[in-house]
Amino acid sequence: MNNEYDSSRYQRRTKERKKNVILNSLIGIVLILIILVSYYIFFGNRDEENTQQQQEIETEEQAETEESPEEAEKESTVDETEPNVDAEEEKTKEEVEQSPPNDEEEIVTEGGSDSNVIRTIVNPSWEPVGTVQTGVHVNQYDGIDWDEMVKAIHYATGLAENNMTIHFLGNNGPNKSVGTVYSKNKAEIYRVYIEWVDGKGWKPTKVEELAEIR
Repeated sequence: MNNEYDSSRYQRRTKERKKNVILNSLIGIVLILIILVSYYIFFGNRDEENTQQQQEIETEEQAETEESPEEAEKESTVDETEPNVDAEEEKTKEEVEQSPPNDEEEIVTEGGSDSNVIRTIVNPSWEPVGTVQTGVHVNQYDGIDWDEMVKAIHYATGLAENNMTIHFLGNNGPNKSVGTVYSKNKAEIYRVYIEWVDGKGWKPTKVEELAEIR
């Protein structure tokens, strides 16, 4: 009896052990499946999102670097129509360097219109000094016309306004005047011939350096 009982008991334990192994195996498989599904849900979707974002970034960068035919043609047109600034500046610089200074352009001769003249100076680069006057011009030895004559004499002689005394300034013909001026210390004495240029003002035409004030 004991042997039969032990045998039956052993068989039950064996069956229970097999059931436990099977159940544990099934539980393990279920856990593995749960882990795999969870990983796919959390990490698989994230990888897809990262891939999609990377593709979008690459597409945007490619779109920025690529130029449409219209834009390329527009830029080409602008480049062709814009002047070469560096070339223009270099050309201007060369012209300035090649141009002689004003004192080299002056034509200076000894003597002049009378015995009091030491030398006569004519400068082709002299320009009209500008004007605010309009209409037909008639010499006026006062007001604006006078001030603009004095400005032309300053320009021709180089004497500063506060270092110049006007000895005489009067008519020298239609739209022409002549003035005698000297520095405060009387070391520089000049007779200046000027003429009117319509719309541009008085222009020096000749300067005579004088020996004395007369």
